[in-house]
Amino acid sequence: MRSRFEPDRQLTARMAVTMFLLGLVYVAFIAALIVLLKSVVLVVVIAAALLVAQFWFSDRIALYAMHGRFVSREEQPELHGVIDRLCATADMPKPRVAVSEMDLPNAFATGRNADHAVVCVTTGLLRRLETDELEGVLAHELSHVAHRDVAVITIASFLGVIAGLIVRFAFYSQLFGGRNRDQNTAALLAIVMAVSALVYALSFLLIRALSRYRELAADRAAAMLTGKPSVLASALTKVSGDIARIPTQDLRTAQAFNAFFFTPALGPGTALASMFSTHPSLERRLEALAAISVELGEAA
Repeated sequence: MRSRFEPDRQLTARMAVTMFLLGLVYVAFIAALIVLLKSVVLVVVIAAALLVAQFWFSDRIALYAMHGRFVSREEQPELHGVIDRLCATADMPKPRVAVSEMDLPNAFATGRNADHAVVCVTTGLLRRLETDELEGVLAHELSHVAHRDVAVITIASFLGVIAGLIVRFAFYSQLFGGRNRDQNTAALLAIVMAVSALVYALSFLLIRALSRYRELAADRAAAMLTGKPSVLASALTKVSGDIARIPTQDLRTAQAFNAFFFTPALGPGTALASMFSTHPSLERRLEALAAISVELGEAA
């Protein structure tokens, strides 16, 4: 698919490198599990089934977790109208449109390709933003679809999900089943848990490095498509400020999907978490948008 979103060769290169490195880690991980668990068929079947499930059903999983539902043009005429205009401008297929009944102001795109994409916004975002600000946010999300980085992040996050599940399984097996197994089995579980933890850490770092760049790339693509970087900056400032006032408990339920959000669900006092954030800092994004504004000669 070719759209009118500005292409980003650096993003394409980073996605290729990330997938290559994660592929190497994934192959090594599967090989280690086969050696440790001594069952090629079991490991390969489980890994393949989970990969297919995440890739093909990622949109449904994300919508279910975020309490989202598909909405018709009659239910959300303004939202559909904005997306229609952006897709026409970008010359790309229109994704399915969904709304999440959450006060957390945010938006995300998901799906395995442009023909099976979903753009979801929360009611909190719709309530807070003006139409032109909403347009900037939706252009940002549509650029993720056009650049295919939504699919890449979905696949890339698979390895971390698998490793994390294995760490939990091994931990609880050690915790609750220690009396009923010999020392060799306990040692095997400990090794599996250590290998899985290492793989999780590597995938965590690789995904965050890619994710931070892809957000800057999406900001730029959206600003260039709409020609209004200052409006996107206004939306970003407004959303980030309001997220800081959302109760911590509500933020925690959404943080698993930070890599897909317009801006991360992080509250105040999270300096350490920001170091490993899926997004660049608010200041960095505003600086980049200000530079684009100068480049386009946009009036202040």
